[in-house]
Amino acid sequence: MDVFIWTAKINRKKILLTLGALLCISAAVLTLLGNRGTAAAATVSPKGIKSEEDRVAYLADWGWQVSPQAVLVEELELPEEFGPEYSQYLELQTGQGFDLGKYAGKRVRRYTYEVLNYPTGETGVVAHLLVCKNRVVGGEVMGGSFLHGLAMPQ
Repeated sequence: MDVFIWTAKINRKKILLTLGALLCISAAVLTLLGNRGTAAAATVSPKGIKSEEDRVAYLADWGWQVSPQAVLVEELELPEEFGPEYSQYLELQTGQGFDLGKYAGKRVRRYTYEVLNYPTGETGVVAHLLVCKNRVVGGEVMGGSFLHGLAMPQ
């Protein structure tokens, strides 16, 4: 029976410096990821959105101050199949973590709120929330010349 013995000289100073550098790099990466426009998507839960207050609070979690009541509520039926004309809209929703494909052919309610704090001061801006069975399944913010996701623009 052969026995192998392996020895190594450990330099504690180098190990501590390496661990410190890894910690700094990890912190920098997390900070960069946390500052992206979709950071709120990871922390804002789309579930349990049952009331007007829940919807207003959901939008507030994204940074929006909105009218206390929806200015318009519409019941919509999503298409059974999304054609090419929906490709940009579906990309917008997917980029926020919403998968409208799961809700194809289903009825949703679209709640429209007036946005009171758009960063440019622009008026006439609205936020839409698509809700199905107490869950936000999509949403966007739009003005006269733009449409973007729920994340506050930088």
